[in-house]
Amino acid sequence: MIVLSDVTLRRGPQKLLSSVSISIHPGYKVGLTGANGTGKSSLFAMLRGELAQDEGSVSIPPNWVIAHVAQETPSSEMSALAYVLQGDQEYIDLQQQLEIADGELLGELHARLDAIDGYTTESRAATLLHGLGFSTQQINNPVNSFSGGWRMRLNLAQALMCRSDLLLLDEPTNHLDLDAVIWLQSWLIQYPGTLILISHDREFLDAVVKHIANIEHSKLSLYPGNYSAFEHIRAERLAQQQSAYEKQQREKAHMQKYVDRFRAQATKAKQAQSRLKALERMEDIAQAQVDSPFHFKFFEPEKLPDRLLNVSEASVGYGGQAIIENLKMQLMPGQRIGLIGPNGAGKSTLIKFLAGELEALSGEAWQAQDLRIGYFAQHQLEQLNPEQSALEQLRALDREAREQDLRNYLGGFGFQGERVDEPVKPFSGGEKARLVLALLVYKKPNLLLLDEPTNHLDLQMRYALSVALQGFAGAMVIVSHDRYLLKTVTDELIMVHDAKADEFQGDLDDYADYIKQHQQQKTVEDNEKKNTGNEISRKQQRQQEAERRKKLQPLRNELKKLEKQLDSLNEKKQQLENELADPNSYLDENKENLKQRIREKSILDQQLEYIEMAWMDASEAYDAAFQG
Repeated sequence: MIVLSDVTLRRGPQKLLSSVSISIHPGYKVGLTGANGTGKSSLFAMLRGELAQDEGSVSIPPNWVIAHVAQETPSSEMSALAYVLQGDQEYIDLQQQLEIADGELLGELHARLDAIDGYTTESRAATLLHGLGFSTQQINNPVNSFSGGWRMRLNLAQALMCRSDLLLLDEPTNHLDLDAVIWLQSWLIQYPGTLILISHDREFLDAVVKHIANIEHSKLSLYPGNYSAFEHIRAERLAQQQSAYEKQQREKAHMQKYVDRFRAQATKAKQAQSRLKALERMEDIAQAQVDSPFHFKFFEPEKLPDRLLNVSEASVGYGGQAIIENLKMQLMPGQRIGLIGPNGAGKSTLIKFLAGELEALSGEAWQAQDLRIGYFAQHQLEQLNPEQSALEQLRALDREAREQDLRNYLGGFGFQGERVDEPVKPFSGGEKARLVLALLVYKKPNLLLLDEPTNHLDLQMRYALSVALQGFAGAMVIVSHDRYLLKTVTDELIMVHDAKADEFQGDLDDYADYIKQHQQQKTVEDNEKKNTGNEISRKQQRQQEAERRKKLQPLRNELKKLEKQLDSLNEKKQQLENELADPNSYLDENKENLKQRIREKSILDQQLEYIEMAWMDASEAYDAAFQG
């Protein structure tokens, strides 16, 4: 069992956890929730032994094997399969011993291998890779041939491969498409160990976890049930707290009124003093903070044509190579379309085409004269002016508006007080995403094109976005691996696959069943190919692979260049964070040095975000070519 007793955890001067006591029993599946910056990742670091608590004690069984997803992947010629196998350390150790053993020891090692079911280990690793989207051919490719997003999948597979007692997963769905999210959900439900999961995906949490550990006001509280149950319990608790607060305020007002009235009268002075002391002893009940900080809605479009957009027999792709062919699509006001399909099939490509950022290779595309597009994509976060404030960038859209109206509007997106006037350069990814959404909403679009709009957003903002989208009068096309968003705001699904974009007959639950059946069928076909042999000769295979490598080489080189820059910047960031975590940094004599380090970290964070966005664009292009 994991036991935290009176634990206090600080990060520099900030107190993340205060006097926390909690027990997590073996086999619990726990969702760790809380607003951004409350200490979820720091708690993980403490459980891994990478960060020490400031007060109290942390107890984890000493023989427990702890698995987590590595944040970096070495550039290696090792195959994807061999890399994932490294997650099962006992299997790897036995294999190394078997290579040099003989005689009686050889028999003993084989017995130990059999005891851990080691003869099916490679099959287990291949199943993990297939579930996370790797083809049979890809699992034999070297690690350094994969883009950053696919390497993160390899790291996830390696963590799942570990026969762990405790599995710590921090936003594991971030680099996955919907197909892989559905597979991972099924895998985690069957996981026999203790799981602690950080996720902003409420559908994923609801399906996987049986407890919620929520961080709020530096306290960590454990609730039974999934995320939906937690929301219900928390709402009831907050309602009770608010009722108790209001009752106490009435009692205090009554007592204070008595004191003010009779304190000067000799006959009543003693009773007045008694009530005054009672007031002083009374422990204040805090007012419940029930409301989300996010309140916004989409404006009514100024014009709403009967038909917004029409595409006929179009082919869409890059560099003359079509990723989607024979595309037919007509968008009318009120249509709510969710794009589904495997990673690299062309969902983001289709969104870019509809947004006008990518021209058709062939076919026809017509837009209404009064079409006004609101396009959200991750690269647009970098199109914000880093030197301007949120208010200045909103003001540029409407010079006639009253400043207070603009401030009130930004307040609905969580920008309040001085934050409204600060340059956006040091803003977090979540804050930038909220600002891009705020600017997009203010333009009164009649067609929304949203490509993974919930990345960087916490649960509260995701919920506010889903509510706002439900009231949108125009048409929308959304790509998202957040099933709650898709379920609550879309009416129809289009599946992008095999160079096609077809209407999917069914809902997301039907799509989950389709994914499972497709994966089972694929496993059968792969086994048949393995047994009967490939019809293409080895020589032809080598020629095809050589052509493929030549085609991918420029994209791979660009990715390697960006990944080296990311590695270097992350290393510098870690050094700065280590310095800022040192309590001595906050002594008066180190004040100037601290200011310099904070400035350096702010600049470094911006460089990291810029390179990460460039890396994401390069990864998308590579993934599209890799799958093609």
